[in-house]
Amino acid sequence: MPWQIHQSSSGDRLKEAQRIIRAEAAALELVADRLDASFSRVVDLLLPMTGPNKGRLAITGTGKSADIGQKLCGTFNSTGTRAYVLDATKAVHGDLGMLHPDDVALMLSHSGESDEIVRLIQPMRSLCRAIIGITGNRHSNLARGADLALIYGPLEEVCPLGLAPSASTTAMLALGDALAFVLSQARSFGPEDFARFHPAGSLGKKLARVESVMRRGNELRLAPATATVREVFAQARRVGRRTGAIMLLNEAGQLVGLFTDSDLARLIESRQDVALDRPIAEVMTRRPRTLPIGARVAEALELFERHRISELPILDAAGKPVGILDITDLISVRSEGEAPIAERLSA
Repeated sequence: MPWQIHQSSSGDRLKEAQRIIRAEAAALELVADRLDASFSRVVDLLLPMTGPNKGRLAITGTGKSADIGQKLCGTFNSTGTRAYVLDATKAVHGDLGMLHPDDVALMLSHSGESDEIVRLIQPMRSLCRAIIGITGNRHSNLARGADLALIYGPLEEVCPLGLAPSASTTAMLALGDALAFVLSQARSFGPEDFARFHPAGSLGKKLARVESVMRRGNELRLAPATATVREVFAQARRVGRRTGAIMLLNEAGQLVGLFTDSDLARLIESRQDVALDRPIAEVMTRRPRTLPIGARVAEALELFERHRISELPILDAAGKPVGILDITDLISVRSEGEAPIAERLSA
């Protein structure tokens, strides 16, 4: 039988959407208030699980809880707690063999009475170190059968019918996130660790060190600051892949200035031909923006955008250039939804 389309105004739809979101937010407030000492005990149980030989977190659930488990698995893995998804249905047909004696099972069920979950509790007990339950039902088989349980309590689903999992799955997700992030803080999991687990995409690139993307070696255009503009460009054009800037050095090899192709174009356009045979130190940019080796790409991005520059020398502890970042090297390093760097610089 075809559904009937309920005619409603745009304003009514907006109000309903706002009601739903606020109701889920209110449910999370309840969950936060209901947290007790069992949360800390779960953290203590999971805290030793770091490193290749320390066991993993086996996350299992059914239906929408399984979908939440899939997301939480990614969150745990990316924040220092190794985890995998154990499909509840496949588990009773042989996939329990995935469990290691050092693993801890994290079982998700709003009712705590899902058939597949209840069937797994007893066999899992002999195959892993411990069982943690996340459920809304304090008196359920899961809550009673787990070694530790996080009980978020009864919640009213925000679905207009009161049936589709909504507040309950949001609660599971928030509890799992809280557990993952508290664990990462307890382990002093920092940006360097996060970057190691996120080498791809704009997020990983922003957290990476500048040495992973900078130009180096024969890609650098280096010249003494005492040379003339003409001498510098005659020499610099013979090196490798071009960048738009020449780094100018003193006798000790330290960076003292920067001169770009744009600077040369301005000299020619303003008919300052005589300057071509004068020391480049007279027309170079002194004390250009730089970053030390080991700085993050995110810091370079911030300098590019705040000062609207196109080249950024990278220096060692002695002030000698070991690399350079060109704006074109970072064109793809942006968050989803942001305008490309080049567009932001020209805005």
